[in-house]
Amino acid sequence: MTVSLQMRAGHHLSMTPFLQRSIQLLQLGSLEFQQQVQEVLTTNPFLETVESEEAGTTDAEPPEPPEPTEAPTEEPEAIESAGLDELWSGAPTDYRSGRSGDDEWDPALMVPGTPTLREHLLQQAGCLRLSDRDAMLVQAVIEAVDGSGYLTQPLDELSALCPLAPPADVDELQIALCHVQALDPAGVAARSVAECLRLQLLARDVGGHPAQRLALRIVDHHLDLLAAHDFQRLQRALGCAECDLQSAMMLLRGLTPRPGAGFGADETQFVVADVIVQQQNGKWVASINPEVIPRIHVSRFYASIIKGGREGGGSPVSQQLREARWLVRNIEQRFQTIQRVAQAIVDHQSRFFDYGAMAMKPLTLGEIADKVGLHESTVSRVTSRKYMTTPRGLLDFKHFFGSHVETAAGAPCSATAVRALITELVSAEDGTRPLSDIKLTRLLEQRGIKVARRTVSKYRDSLQIPSVEVRRMSHRPQA
Repeated sequence: MTVSLQMRAGHHLSMTPFLQRSIQLLQLGSLEFQQQVQEVLTTNPFLETVESEEAGTTDAEPPEPPEPTEAPTEEPEAIESAGLDELWSGAPTDYRSGRSGDDEWDPALMVPGTPTLREHLLQQAGCLRLSDRDAMLVQAVIEAVDGSGYLTQPLDELSALCPLAPPADVDELQIALCHVQALDPAGVAARSVAECLRLQLLARDVGGHPAQRLALRIVDHHLDLLAAHDFQRLQRALGCAECDLQSAMMLLRGLTPRPGAGFGADETQFVVADVIVQQQNGKWVASINPEVIPRIHVSRFYASIIKGGREGGGSPVSQQLREARWLVRNIEQRFQTIQRVAQAIVDHQSRFFDYGAMAMKPLTLGEIADKVGLHESTVSRVTSRKYMTTPRGLLDFKHFFGSHVETAAGAPCSATAVRALITELVSAEDGTRPLSDIKLTRLLEQRGIKVARRTVSKYRDSLQIPSVEVRRMSHRPQA
């Protein structure tokens, strides 16, 4: 063995601090981005608002953010905060009785609220002994878990949203997912109902009881029979005794398909539309909402002082000037990128704006990336937490992306269009003879859309349409 010193030339990705900040700012929503800009305005003397220049001053307050619009959520829950101002208003307090000088003071305000699922998971994740990189990946997975406790976003999209160098691969995110799925409550971060129930079964310390093994077989292979309550076919498919099936059913009844239901709801989120979609000369055009563009620029007065002075390039003052110029350029580039991506989406989905959800086309991030000449990860960041105001309502950018099914001619059909068609069929059904999932599947086949009955059931559940038995009972005349 010999020891030698060698030199090799190679290329590798190096992310500068400014590049990392650009990536982080690009994926922020409108309100979060405005808050970041206002924080920089308060600490960087080289930045000033446009209104301050017109008024002849340089210390004006940053512009107030535009009036927010409430984001569409499934179950919004208002957070009551009335009375908190009086609590800290300086009124005399009798600590022995727990009452203030004001008779209207309510001690119930001191009771802590129920923690949200996100807070509960982050608190547990903070106790794990992980590296900084693994901790960031675990946090990214937790942020993607919805209020019901499910992970609906694919792992490859989470990889694009993590500003790490080198970028995280799917294997690393799979390990991070395992860390999150090991947290409480059992079944959290599952990607399907079957996986959720399986995680809960495996978390139960029953020592490999036969009922547990039988319940795992039901969850893995016969969940459709369980949902249909067809216990006779289920027993024949499993080849077990009736008493064994009852033991497995008792174990399954103790599980919950929504592990996040026992936690407090997240605060009602408010958003401001980044893009306004309007029809001009027969064409749909996406333009940036002027209310979300921060009206700031670099102060010429202070910049000229630094230019004429003797401050070195590495001084803190010069560093602040470079940061101010970078932020102004980054704001312009951010909204140019958002406008390009939004226009590409609108061009692809123009028939949706004309005819509604049934005209939605299949669309992927890769197709938009090819149209605008950007990387797919950049498009994923641009479409994250961005909204557009359209004649069809306030819509998330992600609303225009989704899975697809094949038609009889072999062409793809958007899942959004299939859901809209199911809604139309159910709304037009005879209340005394509602359409079953099998009948809906056949009606879709008659219209050239090939989908499985299980897919129809999944789409119907996502639309919160009750099953055929519930709909039939609701139209049954009362005695």
